[in-house]
Amino acid sequence: MQQQEFGPRRSREPKKPKVLCPELIFYCCGHCGSVFQASSLRKGAAPMCCNERMVSLEAKDPLDVSEKVLIDYKITGGYNENAVEVFWEIKEDDICIEWIYLKTFTGGQLKYVTNFKKTSFVFALADEDAYVYCDEDPCLECTFRCKREFEIYVHIKGMGLIKIPLEKMQASWQS
Repeated sequence: MQQQEFGPRRSREPKKPKVLCPELIFYCCGHCGSVFQASSLRKGAAPMCCNERMVSLEAKDPLDVSEKVLIDYKITGGYNENAVEVFWEIKEDDICIEWIYLKTFTGGQLKYVTNFKKTSFVFALADEDAYVYCDEDPCLECTFRCKREFEIYVHIKGMGLIKIPLEKMQASWQS
């Protein structure tokens, strides 16, 4: 009998973890355009930048910008190699994705788009964030939705913040 190997990033959790990461608030400076991220646990006034209070960014639905840019994701990997790939297709030349943030069960990851020819990012997962019910690769996007409550935030220059919850469910194995 072959011994099963456990990868260093594999979740050791016996059941789906609870979301520990609080809600996120993104602020933008109306003067220089800087963006600041804070958790909803932060108390007090909005942060300051350029001697002005920063404005809270309201997240838009991806359908609001679908005529200009399509943003989607897929979950890849099984028990040992688990990741979320975020990909996009820009339909108009004036669209510029500045950064993408993946909120997970325990925290998050931020990636800046520095190569504007790039059309995807892979966010590798580990520990509780890598929890899965099965070892299918790619993910079957089944009724268990292992990454439900993860969120993708995409900041598009001049258009604002887009929020995409990871809650797709489709019978991709039947197509």
